[in-house]
Amino acid sequence: MPLRRVYLDHNATTPLASAVRETMLPFLADEFGNASSIHSFGQRARAAVEQARAQVAGLIGAHEKEIVFTSGGTEADNMAIQGVVAASPALGGASDRARKHVITSQIEHHAVLNTCQALEAEGVAVTYLPVGSAGVVNPEDVRAALTPDTVLITIMHANNELGTVQPIAEIARIAREHHIPFHTDAVQSVGKLAIDVGALGVDLLALSAHKIYGPKGVGALYLRRGTRLRPLLFGGHHERDRRPGTENVAGIVGLGAAAELARAHLEEEARRISALRDELEARILAHVPACAVNGDRARRVPNTTNIHFDYVEGEALVIALDLKGVACSTGAACSSGAVEPSHVLTAIGLPPERGRASLRFSLGRGTTREDIEYAAEILPGVVEHLRELSPLYPPAVAGKPAPARA
Repeated sequence: MPLRRVYLDHNATTPLASAVRETMLPFLADEFGNASSIHSFGQRARAAVEQARAQVAGLIGAHEKEIVFTSGGTEADNMAIQGVVAASPALGGASDRARKHVITSQIEHHAVLNTCQALEAEGVAVTYLPVGSAGVVNPEDVRAALTPDTVLITIMHANNELGTVQPIAEIARIAREHHIPFHTDAVQSVGKLAIDVGALGVDLLALSAHKIYGPKGVGALYLRRGTRLRPLLFGGHHERDRRPGTENVAGIVGLGAAAELARAHLEEEARRISALRDELEARILAHVPACAVNGDRARRVPNTTNIHFDYVEGEALVIALDLKGVACSTGAACSSGAVEPSHVLTAIGLPPERGRASLRFSLGRGTTREDIEYAAEILPGVVEHLRELSPLYPPAVAGKPAPARA
């Protein structure tokens, strides 16, 4: 019998939807024009780019002129953070960065954290707000962190490891009260939650195609009209002078098609996937001793659960499950191979041994009930086998009598 393959790592990446691939194919072959050329080849490419821009805008409730195409979520985050900080005058009009201040959280994706750390190295002050055991930022902590020098607040919408959804609208109100630009990394929420940038109140929002069944290497930044931003790159006048470089037409077309699909199926898929996630979670908790869900079980995206399994190394468990055909992860894909426990799990108060014993299961469009049943069926045995190899595993946890003393 061939090994059953179950993919439960959709937060790392999603498969390219067949409808998206079909939409892209002409722009990988016959429709090869440069979207900045004025002849018919170029104008057909330009029309496709602008259609995609409208599709992306439609997914998040934006105006199409507020969408800037990028190479992915990381570039969109960098463009937002570095661009706003560079365009914001320091207190008193000073041009240097030494008197500028940014507020973020301890559980951001590294695309945000490492950008903020790079700004710190240049003299920008950064406040990294803590979170409680639920993994949620307290809006009042944002308010308390404000200084006269604050030029940007950047808090992610949904955490990539826990799935926890942050109170973005409340934080945005605080930002507006103080006339401070507010950016959110929405890479893990776009396509999973209904998003309206007007209702959220954000000024900048980052998203990525490959998280919503589109191609890798393309993303977008929502930039509210009137928000000051200095470009990261310099060259031609592409993207209304905000991001130079010949457009990745095929990728952009794919992002647009993926956005259209996500918008059409968002509500029904959220309900279906949420039910499957809850079933997987319930079966694991019922049949595997000494495990628990990390973070807030109520306020999270519908496809994600993060669970720690005491007395097991997470990476060993990922490998053992993969040998049985089930793909999941210990956390962010871009941190794979890290020796230290996840910074997100550390921030919510998990001790290092539990941080290293945690797995993320993230479901997607292709996930079926049969997939969940298979994963839930094999997981207890795999966990028990690895625990039996650990000298730290107490027999009482497994329901076995302790060995007699000599």
